[in-house]
Amino acid sequence: MSDRREAIVDGSIPRTLVGLALPLVAQNVVRVAQQVIDTFWLGRLGETAVAAVGLTIPVLGLLFALLVTPFVGTQILVSQRVGADDDAGARRMVVHGFALAVVVGALVGGAVALGADPIVRLVGAGPDVAPGAALYLGVVALGLPLAGASDALEAGFVGRGDSRASLWINIATVAVNVVLDPFLIFGWWIFPQLGIEGAALATVAGYAAGLLLALGLALGPRMNLSRRHLSLTAADFRELLSVGAPITGQQVVSQSVRVLLVGVVAIAGGAAGLAAYTVGARVASVAVLPSRGLGQAAQSMVGQNVGADRPTRARRTTRVGVAVAAGSLALLGVVQWFVPGPVARIFVPDLAGDGYALTVQYLTILAYGYPAIGAVDLLLAGFNGAGRTRTSFVADLLKYWAVRLPVAALALPATASVSVLGVAVAPGLDWGMPAIFWAVTGSNVVAAVGVGAYYAAAVRGGLFADAAKGVETDTAPPDDADTDSDATADPTD
Repeated sequence: MSDRREAIVDGSIPRTLVGLALPLVAQNVVRVAQQVIDTFWLGRLGETAVAAVGLTIPVLGLLFALLVTPFVGTQILVSQRVGADDDAGARRMVVHGFALAVVVGALVGGAVALGADPIVRLVGAGPDVAPGAALYLGVVALGLPLAGASDALEAGFVGRGDSRASLWINIATVAVNVVLDPFLIFGWWIFPQLGIEGAALATVAGYAAGLLLALGLALGPRMNLSRRHLSLTAADFRELLSVGAPITGQQVVSQSVRVLLVGVVAIAGGAAGLAAYTVGARVASVAVLPSRGLGQAAQSMVGQNVGADRPTRARRTTRVGVAVAAGSLALLGVVQWFVPGPVARIFVPDLAGDGYALTVQYLTILAYGYPAIGAVDLLLAGFNGAGRTRTSFVADLLKYWAVRLPVAALALPATASVSVLGVAVAPGLDWGMPAIFWAVTGSNVVAAVGVGAYYAAAVRGGLFADAAKGVETDTAPPDDADTDSDATADPTD
């Protein structure tokens, strides 16, 4: 761990950032592959099974948003304490994150398992889809404590700069899920044929496998957790909640608007519009994998440099990250802009007619906003690494509720009364699907400009220097701590 810390606080920033990010990008690719394979096996059960599981996706997104608090809080606080050479304090924070995740996962998962049927009906499940959706949601909900605990340990590794451990944990989770899927769904070998319930059990088994591997790595030499780190304090829990809770708010804000947007799309574009919006969302989720991985890596690097009292290096890490993320997504955007049709065919080979035309239009418009997505991801990683996670919450609140949803609503018919998922909204201007497409890209660009301007002002106000002073550790800061001025810049960066 000392070698990783030395690279993060003293080594080449671009090389270290990319080195930390690559395993995180790879683990996100693994997760996307899992979704594709799950859909493949469920598709053999029929369209109803796919629809039932698909209906639970936004609900599960909201549930996992509640588990973001221990995940992000653990990563940021562990990175700051490791940077400050407070390794024992970092390990204790991992234990606090683990405990909080288990409690939150058990409470939320238990409540959802008991109320799965009314929940799926609330989000619009019909009589043919509701039983399967409720069954899948109820079983997966019971696995939330396992998933949350595994994620908290994973966050501890990422905060310490060990992103490879995070990759292995995710590979174990996905591999067990994917291997068990056909056995439990179709009753292969000695297993009973469980259908949708089998898919859910395979998912929970994957969570369990990831947790077992995470515990093995944490108790082993990679982290050396032991009994002496089990002391829990109210102060550490408060700090964890203070840092992590705003990110949960950020996730809830974004997930809730996505659910409402699906309703807007269904009214404005019908089946063809839904197809275009779905394909565009899938393509974008793959395209942004580099910036998501870089954001997680930068968050840990900024946190460690803040803990090491090196605010200049924290600021430069953010700046390098913005350049790399925006540049890489710009290249992907150029490719997508030139060949939107072939890109759409990769995801849905049989797409035709209005659905294909709208998808090509959406992919072309989406490409304009890719560099902005990369810039925002890394700017917010800088704020998060400094412990200013409320900035991420406010940024997404404005991006989704003040820009994206109101502009998208212009696509709705210009009638006196329009209802989206049971919520009455003001009439639109009947601008159709292009209004929704530009609402997504426009909100990304507006967010980049707004967050960029706020970041520049925050840095001038001593963002990273103030964060470094506020890190609570058991050790004094190093004697060679730098300041928030270019006069003391590291020659290695």
